Amino acid sequence: MSYSKIDLSGAVVAITGGAQGIGRATAEAFAARGAVVAVGDLDDVLAKETAATYGGTGYALDVTDPDAYAAFLENVENQHGPLDILVNNAGVMPNGGFLELDARTDRMTIEINLFGVLHGMRLALPGMLERGRGHIVNVASLAGKFPVKGLATYNASKFAVVGLTAATRLEYADRGVSITAVLPSAVDTALASGLDMKPIPKVKASDIADAVVGSVASRKGEIAAPGYVGALANAATLTPEPAMKLIRRLMRDDRALLPDSDERKAYRARLELE
Repeated sequence: MSYSKIDLSGAVVAITGGAQGIGRATAEAFAARGAVVAVGDLDDVLAKETAATYGGTGYALDVTDPDAYAAFLENVENQHGPLDILVNNAGVMPNGGFLELDARTDRMTIEINLFGVLHGMRLALPGMLERGRGHIVNVASLAGKFPVKGLATYNASKFAVVGLTAATRLEYADRGVSITAVLPSAVDTALASGLDMKPIPKVKASDIADAVVGSVASRKGEIAAPGYVGALANAATLTPEPAMKLIRRLMRDDRALLPDSDERKAYRARLELE
């Protein structure tokens, strides 16, 4: 597949969930390369404050509301010009047994993690296709390929994002617009706070930011971070179930089902307020 090169110097980039964590690190990484960066976040005050530190702009954004998402992108284009790159990053990760988490939590997870991505793509794609160039990055997760006990609905949302990305990438490949899924391992941010996922490595937000920024040049369909964990997730699908059960037992893959630490309780409490 061949895509028009996007020069990061002066490129207009919009990032959801950009006030902290992966979103903030990604915004800083793009800004350091000369891009014009706009971030949207539920916490619009923090979005504006952090964006000001690297010369970007911050806006209020609830990705579950398509009208709010449309207003965000309209503000970005009115202030900075046509959108070159969209990073769908906003996400939540409630943990607990499938039957223990209530329907409200399930709906919130799907609305943010999946419909937030769908809204962004539906709104950004038409303009990109009309111009014949553009790049969309959907920040999924390795949990979108490797199921984890205690994260069933989160797994479902990220599996959906991986499939959505792969299918739409095929649809629009011949029209100049690339779509990439970035699949982080556990990341050292609030999203995974208080969860011991060993031996799955916890990576820094800056590592994911580097993968997102790097995708603009490589235009790969799928990028795992770190890469070797992505290879292991792919291999797991080919491993016989009895062997995989043993491996999982040795890995103690039930940690997301264990009683929450104080740090994890604080994260879950913040989700209840959203």
